[in-house]
Amino acid sequence: MKTGIQTTTAPQAIGPYSQGIKWGNLLFISGQLGIDISGGLAGNDVASQTHQAMANIEQILNAAGLQMNDVLKTTIYLKDLNDFNIVNQIYGEYFEAPFPARACFQVARLPKDACIEIEAIAGQTHKKQS
Repeated sequence: MKTGIQTTTAPQAIGPYSQGIKWGNLLFISGQLGIDISGGLAGNDVASQTHQAMANIEQILNAAGLQMNDVLKTTIYLKDLNDFNIVNQIYGEYFEAPFPARACFQVARLPKDACIEIEAIAGQTHKKQS
């Protein structure tokens, strides 16, 4: 059975989609822009927006009872692939080995003219402690 994941600690969806969908032990997190909970961009640069997108992912994971180390795969969409090294450095601050599988693409345009969007798939790989 699929269950919608919703939290007020991450930006609300800007369309007809869920922040996340949990199905069994898997959590599918919708693409997160670098926007804060008010819906505004965290900054005009890719670094600020990357930190915010990762923080949004972390909040949605937490709402589902998961952590960053439960992320199995991410997809990153960049406005400019020249920002790849900056994004890589910041991305590495949020994960530890073994790192999630990942794909990264340059796209023509993102919602709100954002610099970056990141989606994630996570799996519950640990037992919850009582």
